Amino acid sequence: MKENYQKKLEQIISQKETQGMRLFLHSCCAPCSSYVLTYLREYFRITVFYYNPNITEDAEYQKRVEEQKRLIEALNREAEAAGGKPGCDEVAVSGASGTYAPSGHAAPYPIDVIEGDYEPERFFRMAEGLEGCPEGGERCFACYALRLSETVKRAAEGGYDYAATTLTISPLKNAEKLNEIGEKLCADTDVRWLPSDFKKRDGYKRSIELSKQYDLYRQDYCGCIYSKAERNKRENERK
Repeated sequence: MKENYQKKLEQIISQKETQGMRLFLHSCCAPCSSYVLTYLREYFRITVFYYNPNITEDAEYQKRVEEQKRLIEALNREAEAAGGKPGCDEVAVSGASGTYAPSGHAAPYPIDVIEGDYEPERFFRMAEGLEGCPEGGERCFACYALRLSETVKRAAEGGYDYAATTLTISPLKNAEKLNEIGEKLCADTDVRWLPSDFKKRDGYKRSIELSKQYDLYRQDYCGCIYSKAERNKRENERK
């Protein structure tokens, strides 16, 4: 029987003791993080960790990381304009990203961001021998592990309570494998893995809506030269 990671997540955030705990959240891009941040910032003090060495072209990397920072700035401005103090009971306030504190339990916490090292050479070393794997196969699983291992390492060094990734919002990403890797990496640390399948409950649909509202650059391939080549191949076949 497949694990219901969305249900596991809901069980965790429903516990009063998790309110205001520190979450180190790996983000793959601004569009995917949009829904996740508006959802989880009512429960956690989030630090977004932008670490994506799989984006193998410098110009593409810079474009995506700037969009991530721009989104977070916008979300924090909205939260501040709502006038609530994090962790205090507030009346729900509507904003571009949706309704703050829909359950009335707390105003959204401010979001911090850390940009990791941009090291595509590390991705290429990891991909040796896996270049011919199709998207969604073993190369992608190794890429998950590369990004999440750095995430959990930084989370442990920073004394965070939880670690997670926005990657599970994508219909093209294997949520079961992502959670399996994250749980394994956290097993020998004091950091707890926050299970997720953010595409559930219309999470992916909501991320598309938020991308339009914030006018976010929405890429059409994962980031590496291999996924870009597959994208180009599909486009050529359609033509």
